[in-house]
Amino acid sequence: MSSGDLAGRTVLAVHPGAEMFGSDRMLLESVIGMVEGGARVIVALPSCGPLADHLRDAGAQVVTAPAFVLRKALLKPSGWMRLITDLVRGLGASWRLLGRLRPDVVYASTIIEPLWPLLGRMHRVPVVTHVHEAQASGSRLVSLALYLPHAPADRLITNSRFSTEAIARVLPGVARRARIVLNGVEGPQDPPAPRPALDGPVRLVYVGRLSPRKGPDLLLDAARTLADQGVPVDVTLVGEVFTGYEWFADQLHAKAADMPQVPVTFTGFDPDIWPRLARADLMVVPSRQDEPFGNTVVEGVLAMRPVIAADQGGLREAAGGYPTTRLVAVDDAATIAAAIREIGDNWPEVVDAVPRARAEAGRRHAPEVYRAGVLEVVAGAADSRRRRS
Repeated sequence: MSSGDLAGRTVLAVHPGAEMFGSDRMLLESVIGMVEGGARVIVALPSCGPLADHLRDAGAQVVTAPAFVLRKALLKPSGWMRLITDLVRGLGASWRLLGRLRPDVVYASTIIEPLWPLLGRMHRVPVVTHVHEAQASGSRLVSLALYLPHAPADRLITNSRFSTEAIARVLPGVARRARIVLNGVEGPQDPPAPRPALDGPVRLVYVGRLSPRKGPDLLLDAARTLADQGVPVDVTLVGEVFTGYEWFADQLHAKAADMPQVPVTFTGFDPDIWPRLARADLMVVPSRQDEPFGNTVVEGVLAMRPVIAADQGGLREAAGGYPTTRLVAVDDAATIAAAIREIGDNWPEVVDAVPRARAEAGRRHAPEVYRAGVLEVVAGAADSRRRRS
């Protein structure tokens, strides 16, 4: 079997969720690439959800099985009993799944399923870990706990230089084995051009989880500042909260109600973001904490909209090199407001530049390039098993 070819091979792909958020979409793209490479792909999910139907449409088989997923809540003392229960359940289910399917290679699409590299070693099955996370700040001990279980993986894929550097902070030898494959992002076929002039309110949009770390409240604060300065704006927040974070949604609604001069629309989760971006003039990605990459930034550029993003982590890489993106200080609503004004003041130049930016984003993040990169790494791991046997 040559590199980049999985003909006749069985891949077990494991993933911790079944929704259609960023990491779920990347898993789907990876599976498409492996199926196109000739593999029989079986995807293990811990629950049913919309991702399963998309995977089946792509030619994969889907099984549901208990999995040990390392959630932050389990690391608190109140979650330790649940952690032990989930660990025992997940360990048994994963061991049985490997024994029943006997795959040629395991593709673990995230670091928060930490059992697979060790189980793969015990079953003599190579494991590829795809790192979509970046634990780059905070406790080195926490970083080590997250990354160390994946040290036995035969190969690693990261989605950015930043993600690789986060591993290198605690496990430099492991980081040297990682290959960067930039996320593949499918854009809209024929996005409408921006408005030729900003007549009326500037339409601002946020797309993503409604969580404190993602910072949608910063966009509301920036919008209030602009309105107070006489710049009319409206805001659309596209996304939902995680279960248990309903209090944050309440805070956002209260903040919006306290600024009647700014129309704010809460859409909830919407799997089809392109109509939302088509209506918008400008996208804001104001994350407070490290982001491993920034698919949302790329989606904004592909939709021919200028993007303002926090100058941190993988967002810096995702937004870098485009004439229609702006990086602003982290956790600073005032700089977001200033960037919105600057883009508005230079609107004709921005409108002229969006086709060029879209073309560059399409080149960097073509899904077929991403699929080929993942396929090559996974096929190489499967081939290494053949050489050892």
